[in-house]
Amino acid sequence: MAIQTINPATGKIEKSYAPFSKDEVMKIIDESYDAFLEWKNLGIKKRSGLVKNAANVLRSKREEYAQLLTIEMGKPIKQSIAEVEKCALVCDYYADNGEVILQNEIVKTDASESYIQFDPLGVVLAVMPWNFPFWQVFRFAAPALVAGNVGLLKHASNVPMCALAIEQIFSSAGIPKNVFRTLLVGPDLVNDVIQHPYVKAATLTGSEPAGKSVAEKCGKLLKKSVLELGGSDPFIVLEDANIDDAVNTAVTARLINNGQSCIAAKRFIVVEKIYDEFKSKFVNRMEQVKIGNPMDEQTELGPIAREDLMYELDAQVKESVKKGALLLTGGKILPGKGFYYSPTILENLSKGMPAYDDEIFGPVASLIKVKDEMEAIAVANDSSFGLGASLWTNDIEKAKLIASKIESGSVFINGMAKSDPRLPFGGIKNSGYGRELSHYGIKEFVNIKTVWIK
Repeated sequence: MAIQTINPATGKIEKSYAPFSKDEVMKIIDESYDAFLEWKNLGIKKRSGLVKNAANVLRSKREEYAQLLTIEMGKPIKQSIAEVEKCALVCDYYADNGEVILQNEIVKTDASESYIQFDPLGVVLAVMPWNFPFWQVFRFAAPALVAGNVGLLKHASNVPMCALAIEQIFSSAGIPKNVFRTLLVGPDLVNDVIQHPYVKAATLTGSEPAGKSVAEKCGKLLKKSVLELGGSDPFIVLEDANIDDAVNTAVTARLINNGQSCIAAKRFIVVEKIYDEFKSKFVNRMEQVKIGNPMDEQTELGPIAREDLMYELDAQVKESVKKGALLLTGGKILPGKGFYYSPTILENLSKGMPAYDDEIFGPVASLIKVKDEMEAIAVANDSSFGLGASLWTNDIEKAKLIASKIESGSVFINGMAKSDPRLPFGGIKNSGYGRELSHYGIKEFVNIKTVWIK
């Protein structure tokens, strides 16, 4: 079956590729291992310099790469440009800081000398999603390559042009061909790749079922894995918050990437004293969102990435309404070409409804009224997910205390949850395990080795 790019704004096939055979994939793995033996000995200064070159390549063709992102998954072009720039930033971060982060760590013991060193593992498989076709890959690849590993990319099957472009970016930067390779394959070959003895670890960003499958395979083989899975992030608004700021950020936080982000705010938990005011302003702002061609710089909301995902989203909304949720705005597939869904807000939610329990991947906000901050914390934690959270209050000391009680990988106070190369990123519970970014991320795929000298 061909691997295809279907433009979600038009529904038309843009490009088709023949998938790699199993023999081709096994040959690439062998070549990647040979490349690793040379790459790890190149020295971190040279590796860092080549990753720095990749940042320059990204910036030099920023608009070209941004158009690929928009064509393949439909994000507004301004957001695509921002994504390419962020990829350059993560390359810069690890190129500039990797050597210091991975320098030997001296520890005083009963030895004459003892220290910790960080050695690369080898060939690492990255199974990546379509929603941030460049960023998800580069936030893995930049630290992994600087550390001396080599990468194999199994990208989502609806973004093959981005997958091949990423391989070409590293090649254009001067990185040897087999240090980073794209595998145009379906999910059926992932287990075979993990099972190969040269593949030492795997990282996956994606759905909970996909993450469990990769974790199970890696676990049986005792291979390291890092998982960044779904989220149903709480956006908590307390009574002393700046409501206008919270509403404006709420709309952006829900609709970023057309609502298709693991760390997007999804459950808006508002205390009852300000609930009506927040609701009125939130609905009004969502109804003003400009929907249209994602190539238009004025567009705020583009299409859902795939037709099947659009129908799945609509089914979640309909099922929630059937079980008692109230529709405040939206809640429908938009007519015309492409896979467009209206900005939607649901309220009167309770357990057992998809809009309360599940991850909603699209422009649908779940609005939940609570009595006070204690109930807000309880509702925020009443989820199988634990990726990120956003908390709005003018009492910063109180916010810090509440942040310690929220079960998530990050808490953003008076701001939108987002990833930053300087800060660790990842989740707990069904949102996965391990961390990407910062000094924690680069150490996920190294052998943390103790050296003791008498």
